[in-house]
Amino acid sequence: MSSPLIDQLIEHHGYPLVTTDNLEGFLQRETTQVLFFSGDPKRYPEANDVAVILPELVRAFPARFKPVVVDRSVEEVLKHRYDIHVWPSLVFLRDGRFLGKISKVRDWSEYMQRIPEILNAEPRHNPGVGIPLVNEPLEQAHA
Repeated sequence: MSSPLIDQLIEHHGYPLVTTDNLEGFLQRETTQVLFFSGDPKRYPEANDVAVILPELVRAFPARFKPVVVDRSVEEVLKHRYDIHVWPSLVFLRDGRFLGKISKVRDWSEYMQRIPEILNAEPRHNPGVGIPLVNEPLEQAHA
C-alpha cells in the first residue's frame, strides 16, 4: 500500500518506479540515483514527510542525482542489499554502486550537510553484501 503523497512522486513529478520487472536495469544505470524506500506509510508515517522533502532535495541539488521510488514489493529484496533497518530511507547509488544512505526524516540543515558528503564519496560495496570483517585485538587473536 502506498499513499497519495508517494503516488504523487510518480504521477506528478514523473519519478520512475522500480519494480521486480525493471529492477536490474535501474541498478545498472550509469548515473547517480537516490532510491526512496518508503516502507508502509501507515506504519511509518514519516514516509509521507520524505515524499514531500524529496522533490525539494532534487531542486536543492540540480542535476546531481535522479530520484527513484522503490515499489514496496521490491523493498524486501533490496533492504538486505543496502542494510536498511529504519524506514523511510534514501539510498544513494552511483553507477549502481552504494554511496550512502539517510534514514528517517532529518532537519533540512542535516540534508544539506550530509548529501554533499554522500555525493562526493567514492562508491563502495553494498553494506548488506558479504561477510563483515571484525578486527580482534591482537592479544585475543593469538590466545
